[in-house]
Amino acid sequence: MKIIASLLFAFVVQLSWTQDSISVLFIGNSYLSVNNLPQMVQDLTLSLGDHMLMDSKMNGGFTFQSHATDPATYDKIHAKPWNFVILQGQSQEPSFPYDQVNQQTLPFAKQLSDSVYAANECSQVNYYMTWGRQVGDPQWDSINTFDKMNERLRNAYLRIADSTHASVSPVGVAWKYVRDHYPAINLYAGDGSHPSLEGSYLAACTFYSSLFQKSALGATYTAGLDPQTCAILQQVASTIVLDSIPTWKLVHHDSLFLASFLAGINGYDVLFTATTSSAGNLVWDFGDGSPVGFGQSPSHTYIPGTYTVTLFASGACGMDTVQQQITVNTVSLDEITTQYPYFYQTDNGNLICQTNFFEVLNVEALNLAGQQIPVFSSLNGDGTMSFQNNPDIFLIRIAFDHYVLIQRVH
Repeated sequence: MKIIASLLFAFVVQLSWTQDSISVLFIGNSYLSVNNLPQMVQDLTLSLGDHMLMDSKMNGGFTFQSHATDPATYDKIHAKPWNFVILQGQSQEPSFPYDQVNQQTLPFAKQLSDSVYAANECSQVNYYMTWGRQVGDPQWDSINTFDKMNERLRNAYLRIADSTHASVSPVGVAWKYVRDHYPAINLYAGDGSHPSLEGSYLAACTFYSSLFQKSALGATYTAGLDPQTCAILQQVASTIVLDSIPTWKLVHHDSLFLASFLAGINGYDVLFTATTSSAGNLVWDFGDGSPVGFGQSPSHTYIPGTYTVTLFASGACGMDTVQQQITVNTVSLDEITTQYPYFYQTDNGNLICQTNFFEVLNVEALNLAGQQIPVFSSLNGDGTMSFQNNPDIFLIRIAFDHYVLIQRVH
C-alpha cells in the first residue's frame, strides 16, 4: 500500500504544478476571428484565476483542406509544444452528406491532427463544434433548418473527433440550448451565420469549461455584456460541457489518455488487460488487500466476492486513474475442481499440503456459500502444512508472493 500512496502523492504533486496553466493554438476561420474569440477565451481564463498562453491562425473561409495545404499552419503547430490545438472547419463543410464529409473533410482533419501528434505526442487536438445557421442552409433540404444543420454538425464533429483520437468543445450544443431556453439572447450577427458578441462569449465559456474542465460561472470578464446575460451564458456552457465529459471525449490537460482496462473472469482467476495507450507505468490495486500488481496484463486469483479494482496509469503525457467493480461468483460444486496436485488427506481427514510454505502470505477457508470461516493450520518441519478437518470447509486458498493454490476439500 506504500507504493500506491507514493504513486498517488506523485500524481497530486504533478497535477498541482500545471492544473491552472495551459497553452492553446487556435486554427480556424472567421468564426474565430469575429470578436477575436481566442483573446476572449484568454481574458475569461484570467478572470477565473487561471492562465492560458495563446496563439492563433485564422483565415476567413478556410476549410480543413485549406489549412492542411498551407505551410503556415504547420509553422504554427511546430512553434511550441501546445497543450491543445483547436481545429475548426468551414462552417458548412461538416454538415454536408456523410460520404462527402468522408472524402472532402475527414482526410484533411486527420492530416492536421496527425501533424499535431507528430510534433508533440502530448498535445491534444480539440475540435471547435460550431452551430447551425439561423435558418439553416437553404441549399440543402437535409439541413434547411437550424435544428437539422446543428444536428449534422454535432454528429459530424463527434465522428471526426472519434476518428482522429481527439475531443470536441460543444459550442453548437450550448448554442441550441440558449436558442431553445433563452430566445431573447441573440447569438447571431446580422448575417445569421457568424456570432454576435453574445455568441462569441458563449463560445469562450464553452472553450474554458472544455479545456480546463471547470465551471465558467463567476467569471468577472464580461466583454462589455450585462452581467445577467453573462451569468446565463456561463451557466449554460458549464452545464453542457461538465455534465457530459465522456460524450465530448474530454481528458484533463495534464493527461493525453484515459485509463481503462478489461477484466476476463475465469472461475477464481481474473486476467486484467490495460487498454490505455501512451502509458509507460501501470500499477494495479486488486481490491482484496493483496500486494499491488504491475504491467499490461496481470492475472489475479480471488476468493468469491465483489471487489473494486483500481488501475493507476502514468507516462510522459500525464496520468489517470480508473476503478472497476468485478464479481467473482459464489463457490459452486460444478465449477470447482482440484486445480493443483499439492494436497492430500490423511486418515483422520486432515488436509496436508506438499509444498514449501516459506513464502506464504495468507491462508483462507471458505464454506459452500463462499463465506470466509476460521481455519486452523500448522507448519510442519518437513515443509508441509496441515489443516484441521472441518466439515464446513469447502475451499482452501493459500496465497504466496507470486501464485495462489486453491483446493476443494469437501
